[in-house]
Amino acid sequence: MLENKYVLDPWSIIENKFDSTKMIDSESIFSLGNGKIGQRGNFEEDFSNDKTIGNYISGIYYRDKTKVGWWKKGYPEYFAKMVNCPNWNKIRISINKEILDLNKCKVLSYKRELNMKEGWCERKALVLTNSSIKIEIQSKKFISLKRVNIGAINYKIKVFDNDINIEILPCIDISTRNNDSNWNEPFLETTDSITKNNLSIVNSKVINSEFEISTFSNTIHYLNNKKIDGNYIKSDDKSLIGSKTDFILNKNDELTIFKIGGYVNSNDSEKKDFINIIDKESKNALKKGFIDLCKENAVEWNKIWRDSDVIINGDVKSQQAIRFNIFHLNQTFNGNDPSLNIGPKGFTGEKYGGVTYWDTEAYCVPFYLGTKDSIVAKNLLNQRYKQLNNAIKNAEKIGLNNGAALYPMVTVNGEECHNEWEITFEEIHRNAAIAQAIKKYINSTEDYGFLENKGIKILIAISRFWKQRVNFSKALNKYVILGVTGPNEYENNIDNNWYTNYSARWCLEYTIEQLSEIANRANVSNEFILKTNNLTTNEISSWKKIIKNMYLPFSKDLNVFIQNDGFLNKDLQPINSIPTNQRPINQNWSWDKILRSPYIKQADVLQGFYFFEDHFSKSELESNFNYYEQFTVHESSLSACIHSVLASRINNTEKAYDYYIRASRLDLDDYNKEIKQGLHITSMGGSWMSIIEGFAGVKIFENKLYLNTNIPEKWDNYSFKLNIKNRKINVLINKNETKINLLSGEKIDIMLNNQEITIYPKTIKIN
Repeated sequence: MLENKYVLDPWSIIENKFDSTKMIDSESIFSLGNGKIGQRGNFEEDFSNDKTIGNYISGIYYRDKTKVGWWKKGYPEYFAKMVNCPNWNKIRISINKEILDLNKCKVLSYKRELNMKEGWCERKALVLTNSSIKIEIQSKKFISLKRVNIGAINYKIKVFDNDINIEILPCIDISTRNNDSNWNEPFLETTDSITKNNLSIVNSKVINSEFEISTFSNTIHYLNNKKIDGNYIKSDDKSLIGSKTDFILNKNDELTIFKIGGYVNSNDSEKKDFINIIDKESKNALKKGFIDLCKENAVEWNKIWRDSDVIINGDVKSQQAIRFNIFHLNQTFNGNDPSLNIGPKGFTGEKYGGVTYWDTEAYCVPFYLGTKDSIVAKNLLNQRYKQLNNAIKNAEKIGLNNGAALYPMVTVNGEECHNEWEITFEEIHRNAAIAQAIKKYINSTEDYGFLENKGIKILIAISRFWKQRVNFSKALNKYVILGVTGPNEYENNIDNNWYTNYSARWCLEYTIEQLSEIANRANVSNEFILKTNNLTTNEISSWKKIIKNMYLPFSKDLNVFIQNDGFLNKDLQPINSIPTNQRPINQNWSWDKILRSPYIKQADVLQGFYFFEDHFSKSELESNFNYYEQFTVHESSLSACIHSVLASRINNTEKAYDYYIRASRLDLDDYNKEIKQGLHITSMGGSWMSIIEGFAGVKIFENKLYLNTNIPEKWDNYSFKLNIKNRKINVLINKNETKINLLSGEKIDIMLNNQEITIYPKTIKIN
């Protein structure tokens, strides 16, 4: 286990040491957002050490022209990148003409707290400037869940000497640029700006697009808690849009800057309405005041925690971690806007461009399905339905036809953005993750209308893809799938990845099964349903032939499925043979060495055992788990959670706990030494799965809810609420018993630890 980087606390992340070289890491941890807008945890004042200033709006992106050394047919023209917007968070402070910069001060005491229960971040520091002036600063800020366009800052400066001149410049910094530009080009251009006393507005346009943004900020000053007006002088720095004000402070005086700011964008509003929206938002927020705004935001967070909290007693390390994960999942995406999706880094960094991967369906849909109204998960699937035509076009680029669909590996609007061959064209198992999400949604909600009108069209298009993507091998007398990359991205362009082949077969089976179910529910013939969906019996027959004859690599000697052709030809040394100073291998080894090694980035064969639990016996799972675990380096954030779930399924609760800690504290403890790039938002959904699907053993099988409960030794008990099968239940699990309380909905039959029971709207106790 790694040393805790932050103070252990059930509801807060607390940083009580100031290390100017590590603030870029903490910026990621202390990020804030409301699902619409967000920002990294940057200091408001100047800071001259390593930092990544980041302010983002979900759904606003730049088409960054693809950059490759060797262009291949089918490559996308651009990679969509979330735009780093003008920074309204900035407050330049000069003390006796010296710009305040904690990197240049002596920091006498320091504390920063992210309060997850109420959704705010507070920072306190006692500092000595280069001129030996002692001051205390206190900053508290949040991004409003209720007022989705704004955030608020309450910044206080207390002095300990007389006649201290302080110049305050609350401003919008327009010099911020994206760090992930392919061609070192700006993504935004400023069209105009307005500064009028304490109000600043910057209008920007995303280059080569129709996206327009207005960034705004407004400020009120208080001296010793009394509102004061200053002489506003327009900033002479062209990159800092705002007005500066001078104050003379004496011993124990406290100056407060109450600043609100945020964004209005063309995805939500007409350009002609921007100024009126800003005027209304600013005046209303300033009138309400910081304290009441903060209370208002806490009320909204309470609503979220009421349904999504996982309570763990006896282990504060676990409790803090799962709440950190749930907090950031809700900051990134809360389901309030059906047009938005989940970026792997959320608002915490620019890696991966802030766009959608298969992570959404595989790791996030279960969380949102279980903790929010079903419309949230449905909207995520509706996006895939709306993007079906683009997925069909994507398949056409690689020569497939007849309505075959290859969903993009990376997308913002349904068009493929990714341009690495081994990912874009080979990591085709993402199609199956979408089908799996449809299955989970239907099983949980019984929303057969979605299946019949939209879901089945996606499933058919995906099945048509698999039909054309297989080859028939005369040598094996089997269908094979060549030239792929499985979930383990440390092997590229391989043949017969077991997980991909098995998933393809399952997609065909599941589609045929759902066509039959639709016919049964409608009381019509299968032939009628086929005709309605532009299918023929010959096409279905060809799918069945593939199902029956799919090649699935297996070793009788090892009694395991083989990850892919050639895997057993490698030097099969376990991961404990890798010197510690060479981990992680993706930061220390050449790509050639990694590709020739047996080391697995994340669950691959085991990803299949996660999705297809009921297809295999416990002994088969145990055999494959034990074999592949020894080669898995977990250098993907999506790995530890799957291993935790599977360890629970084989009743190895100790190992499941260790993997849960790694998954849930991946960012808090920086396991992969990359936290400065941002948090791993989508894998946070996996840490929730580790508890709900792992320790609690929640699943739906043959239309019945199952729980097979375990509890880690360090936990006294744990509890959670769950939306499932149109009910809301509360589950409490301790060392000796499981209690299930039906909070809403009709009675439900449950298989609890192999005992069939019926839950009514009252507490049931099972010893």
